[in-house]
Amino acid sequence: MSVVQLADGELNYLLEGPADAPVLVLSNSLGTDLHMWDVQIPAFTEHFRVLRYDTRGHGQSLVTKGPYSIEQNGRDVLALLDALDIQHAAFCGLSMGGLIGQWLAINAPQRLSKLVVCNTAAKIGSPEIWNPRIETVLRDGAAAMSALRDASIARWFTEGFAAHEPARVEPIVGMLAQTSPEGYAANCAAVRDADFREQIGAIELPVLVVCGTHDAVTTPADGLFMTSRIAGAQQVEFHAAHLSNVEAGELFTQRVLDFLLS
Repeated sequence: MSVVQLADGELNYLLEGPADAPVLVLSNSLGTDLHMWDVQIPAFTEHFRVLRYDTRGHGQSLVTKGPYSIEQNGRDVLALLDALDIQHAAFCGLSMGGLIGQWLAINAPQRLSKLVVCNTAAKIGSPEIWNPRIETVLRDGAAAMSALRDASIARWFTEGFAAHEPARVEPIVGMLAQTSPEGYAANCAAVRDADFREQIGAIELPVLVVCGTHDAVTTPADGLFMTSRIAGAQQVEFHAAHLSNVEAGELFTQRVLDFLLS
């Protein structure tokens, strides 16, 4: 892995694939890290120079004082692209990563070629959901992260997948238990405060909206809201809960590739 030095710390990233291929940026969900995309990498790197990174507060990246904002996380992406001299890239983000993608498409569309937003919404949840979680995590630290790990299995995966695919589930939920409590809480605030419902209609990029039929966090209806407001946007729905890239696996990978390569 490598790091880029930001003004306030280091952003951890991996850059893989042919040096002359177009760039695809992958952005992780809240409580995971860049390895949430491991299953996609073999196929994606056949066609793209894949740049994945740990969002601020996650993985091996910097943990600074919160709260954070989606704009701050979006500007981290722009700083990463600038540091690597990448002028133009496709972007695929899931959940919080999808919010970051929306911010970039609204505020820096010249840097993106196409956008894939997965298991996300123009606004995710409410302060009544986020504030108690933030308070608990800041108060209880690592113990709270372990408790969230167990609770997240049911949010992130369908019951059948969690029961029958523990080897695929455990590494992902393990990322949550290892996430910095301070970084997690700061990013909960970023997700809480993000609201692009009045802005997404300005997005003119080609957009694919990916949903999970059983996603109770960001529902297919949330996806339809975005699709109906972004001109020309496409939508696909998989038999999955919140982490459709893991649960839908090859089907997810192929559909995203079909969109990016069209």
